[in-house]
Amino acid sequence: MVTSLIAFNKPYGVICQFSEHDTHPSLKNFITLPEFYPAGRLDTDSEGLLLLTNDGKLQTKIASPKFKLPKTYWAQVEGIAVPSAINQLQKGIELKEFVTQPAKVKIIAAPTCLWQRAPPIRERKAIPTSWLSITITEGKNRQVRRMCAAVGFPCLRLVRVQIGEFNLFEHSLALGKWQALTENNLFS
Repeated sequence: MVTSLIAFNKPYGVICQFSEHDTHPSLKNFITLPEFYPAGRLDTDSEGLLLLTNDGKLQTKIASPKFKLPKTYWAQVEGIAVPSAINQLQKGIELKEFVTQPAKVKIIAAPTCLWQRAPPIRERKAIPTSWLSITITEGKNRQVRRMCAAVGFPCLRLVRVQIGEFNLFEHSLALGKWQALTENNLFS
């Protein structure tokens, strides 16, 4: 079988490009397959599941909001999340240039399966944190971070854990590692 789709567990601080960068490691430091490109992006300060492909049609199917492929994130936010904020996120948030589609959002316990982040998040003794599971079908620039900030709960840590049917932890994909997939792993 020829590999046309891979899943990568992107560490914090890695930039989502293959070309060299002055201050950040790039995908080139982890993936040596030729002609693969990200199907969507993760900010340098976000972690977790990134899909890459060498098939342009598949890249569009994964990244385009037209196909509404759900993406689930675990967000550690500053403060104790309240039901009114969850309701706002679930209905859609007005950001500067667009209104987000409704999201699936719930408060979760601090995940025990996550790796230690390097460097660790800044913690303030007087301000507690909460964890949210947020599923969106869009994926605009820094969308989840902006949504959380708009309801008064800035993101301290953001980890994408699932795209479509593929879950990072169900497949035991270690930090900084990648594995080959098929479309069946994503689409039911």
